[in-house]
Amino acid sequence: MGKAGTILSVTPPFALPGAEIIVACEGFELDLAGECGLFAGERQCQTVAASRERVIARLPKDLAGGAAALTLRSGGESSAAKQIVVGRMLADDMHLVANPAVDPSDDSLILTRSGSRGQQLPVTLFRLETDGFLDEFPEAIMNPTSVAFNRDGELFVTNRAEGEVYQVDRSGSYSTFAMGLGIASGLAFDKTGVMYVGDRTGTIFRVHEFSDVEPFAAVEPSVAAHHLAFSPNGELYLTAPGFASKDGIYKITSDGAVSMFYGKLGRPQGMAFDISGDMYVAACHQGRRGIVKIKADGSSVELLVSGDNVVGLCFTRQGEMVVATGDIVYSIPCGIYGAILSQ
Repeated sequence: MGKAGTILSVTPPFALPGAEIIVACEGFELDLAGECGLFAGERQCQTVAASRERVIARLPKDLAGGAAALTLRSGGESSAAKQIVVGRMLADDMHLVANPAVDPSDDSLILTRSGSRGQQLPVTLFRLETDGFLDEFPEAIMNPTSVAFNRDGELFVTNRAEGEVYQVDRSGSYSTFAMGLGIASGLAFDKTGVMYVGDRTGTIFRVHEFSDVEPFAAVEPSVAAHHLAFSPNGELYLTAPGFASKDGIYKITSDGAVSMFYGKLGRPQGMAFDISGDMYVAACHQGRRGIVKIKADGSSVELLVSGDNVVGLCFTRQGEMVVATGDIVYSIPCGIYGAILSQ
């Protein structure tokens, strides 16, 4: 074994450009006189910490997406390579504050440029076609926050500035569907098609049909937004990020009772479920930020995707995970398929 040593494992298995990863190794020796450290292909990574058994490094911020071969180099020697899958950028110059959404009719993505509260931007909603074309919606919605499709494939958007939900048609025109929802942020539909909206000041509303609004549950206020998602078995989950280092993910029963599902994440935000019921949430786990996977029964928790400023995610029907940071959207071919609520 030379000075470069041997890479034993790389965690997590997926990462965004610029993200921090951990390489477990043996026999790595620092040789500061020459080329030394972790490399992604021919690109040197920024070393955060290094020892004979572990190297913590950041991937290059402009690293291309796809499989990247990682090697350790020291003393003119190079280790055998281990692979990591890096997210491919789909769009930038966005401002997402929650999950993107996949249009079930054509697999295009709905993205937002939300802006600060009360800020009116000329274009706030976008459709990213599967061929990469980014189309602007012709009518701007102030502060679009959560976007979701109902079981009929109709698009709905929350406006946190006005406390309203809008229905948006294929032409991009919109109409008010519900109002009086406080600082409307989270949005989700149950398996019967009923809408749920999170007011970040602490109320979850249930909207049965046009303007038929009722309070459903009460939760902790959030400094940012409430994020809602239904599991495959129809249970409602909510995150309410705050300033605490350990925020919770809440489970809400069909009668509005609230309980803690998992309480050891930092600033949890957007969530999604796979077909087996496992949860994926944008959060910080043990000091590391990205997409955290939580088993359906809460028995295990792991960082699956490393990335900074991650706010949400969704899954495509091709087994890709779409990960949104505040301003960039990435695609990761992970072979995970999102849950579809049974009708």
